[in-house]
Amino acid sequence: MGKKKAKLDQIRADILKNNICSDLAETAKQLVMGDGNPGADIIFIGEAPGKKEDELGIPFMGAAGKFLNEMLATIGLERKDIYITNIVKYRPPNNRDPNENEKAAFLPYLKQQIAVIKPKLIVTLGRHSMDVLLPGLKIGQVHGEPTQYNGQVYLPLYHPAAALYNGGLRQTLLDDFARIPSIIMKI
Repeated sequence: MGKKKAKLDQIRADILKNNICSDLAETAKQLVMGDGNPGADIIFIGEAPGKKEDELGIPFMGAAGKFLNEMLATIGLERKDIYITNIVKYRPPNNRDPNENEKAAFLPYLKQQIAVIKPKLIVTLGRHSMDVLLPGLKIGQVHGEPTQYNGQVYLPLYHPAAALYNGGLRQTLLDDFARIPSIIMKI
C-alpha cells in the first residue's frame, strides 16, 4: 500500500512540476488529486473539483459528495474502501465545466493514477469522465451498463450532482449504483 501511495504522490508532484493547466492553477486554491484507498477495487471518477473540494483539497466533499457517501453506504462501502478522483484536478472558475483542452492535459495523469491503483472497476460519474474514458457513448443510453474497453471494466453513471438538481434521476442513480457489488463479483 505504501508503494502505491508513494507513486500517487509522485503523480501529484509531476502535475505541479509540469505546471499543468497553469491558468486553472492560478484561480484555484489547490490541486485536488484524489482520496481513499490506493489499493481499492473501485475508482470513482468525476469531472473537476467544486468550491468545497477546492477549499479542502479532497474530491466530492460538497452536496454531491454527501449523496455519493449515502450511495456507498447502500452497498456496504465507505470512502476508505474506494478511491475517488476527477479528470481535471483544479477547480474551473465559477464551477464551469472543464473544457476539452483541460481534460486532455490531465488525462495522462489520470491514466497513471488508474495504472497505479489497478482497479477491477472504474465508475465514471457524469458525461465528462465518461467521454474521456469511453469516447462516443451517450450517458442516457449506457448509464448503469458495465462496459469493457481496452481490457478494463467501466460503469458509466450519472453524476451525483445531476440527481440533486433533477429528482427524477435520483432513483435511477440509486438503482444503477446498486448493481456495483454484482458487477465486481463477476470481474
